[in-house]
Amino acid sequence: MIGGTDFSGLELITTAVLMLNGQRRIVYTNPAAEHLLALSRRQLLGLQLSQVFRDSERLSPAIELAAQHGASYTEHEIELHLSGKVNGASRLVINCTVSWLESAAASDSPQLLLELRHIDQELKLAREARVAEQNRANRELVRNLAHEIKNPLGGLRGAAQLLQHELSSPQLVEYTQVIISEADRLQSLVNRLLTPHKLPKFVPTDIHVVLDRVRQLMQNEFGHTHNIIADYDVSLPDVEIDGEQMTQVLLNIARNACQSSAAVSIPEVQLRTRIARQVVLAKRRHRMALEIAILDNGVGIPFEHRDRIFFPLFTTRTDGSGSGLGLSIAQTFVTQHFGSIEVESEPGHTVFRVQLPFTHPTETATLGTHV
Repeated sequence: MIGGTDFSGLELITTAVLMLNGQRRIVYTNPAAEHLLALSRRQLLGLQLSQVFRDSERLSPAIELAAQHGASYTEHEIELHLSGKVNGASRLVINCTVSWLESAAASDSPQLLLELRHIDQELKLAREARVAEQNRANRELVRNLAHEIKNPLGGLRGAAQLLQHELSSPQLVEYTQVIISEADRLQSLVNRLLTPHKLPKFVPTDIHVVLDRVRQLMQNEFGHTHNIIADYDVSLPDVEIDGEQMTQVLLNIARNACQSSAAVSIPEVQLRTRIARQVVLAKRRHRMALEIAILDNGVGIPFEHRDRIFFPLFTTRTDGSGSGLGLSIAQTFVTQHFGSIEVESEPGHTVFRVQLPFTHPTETATLGTHV
């Protein structure tokens, strides 16, 4: 009971509820809010929203409107970050409804009720479906273009070879060699685009053996400039994966991370494993899943590029060294493993998260619970 009003019914609901007094300090929180914010009631009481969320000003419009008009207002899809969490590690996407309490009396009694509905999982599923559909269309387009390019490319290379045999000047022969070399490079790219992906062979695998192999390859390539860190949960059980494909996935992501952080003074890339709980992968709910995170302290990925980085042939590299296939292939392999791949990025902190079921699902058509 708060200020003479009984709010015990709020203790049992799954929506997170906060109540603010006239000084905009928290005077009540239910268990769902404690779970969502990862703070106990004792820690939350008396705090202002700015002490809970780094970007609490995003809630201000609804709060001010509710206070001014004595009504309820809702803000949709607000992205918030919990205060005190390192590098935005606790990101929430919520719908927030702010209601004015008619019973508000003294300034220290509850005046505003905030309902926070976590919609991150809903957005994730919608985004995965949208990206998957876009990628299917893009791959079909790319394959069609590759077929159209392949035949004239072979004729171009053959003509350059014939011309080379007719030339007597070494300087002119160099030009034909450039044509042949570039034609071979394009031919290799076209072949990669047209080669069908093999279905994975699921075998129980120690994921840390795979990660150690990736880390060693990264050490060989970038170890002289980068600090490559392993942060493993060694208690994890084996996971059913295709080791070769998952090595390629993690290698592609780790190489991008090393390239992205190359410009900072002390480049650092971290390979991390953890348990993910209560996640939905390929429309199935899993009580536990494997989460592999690859973090870097590089320049970050511009917001406008984040939905495109998994598209075939899309690259942010301007030096011509990127083919734009690495992340596209990674996403294809992860999807074939009934998993998900996501990215969060801001300058100085980028993390790619790959989540995989520990066991190979036999069917994925229905949303069920799987261990």
